[in-house]
Amino acid sequence: MKLVGVAACTVGIAHTYIAQEKLENAAKKAGFEMKVETQGTIGIENELTQAEIDQADIVILAVDVKIANRERFDGKRVIQVPTEVAVKSPNKLIEKAKEVVDQEKAQVKG
Repeated sequence: MKLVGVAACTVGIAHTYIAQEKLENAAKKAGFEMKVETQGTIGIENELTQAEIDQADIVILAVDVKIANRERFDGKRVIQVPTEVAVKSPNKLIEKAKEVVDQEKAQVKG
């Protein structure tokens, strides 16, 4: 499974980067590919390409503020949570993303 995400906290410093690291590590642990863009005080880093977004099975937005270019994810499955959830429960969040993708695939088949 391929995941992409955006992390952005209110201050744009600590939680943004902690959420990125925790999500990427949890995805890797689960055997998935994930790239997380950060939108912090120094702007957008690790920016997602449209191709990466198009190939993703699901998008995880770990955000506490309005993010730039949100429309890039229109038409995609999106889970949006506060950064705190990504920091404290990254494995559960990745599991939830897998459940959402699996449920939708089952509905398409059924």
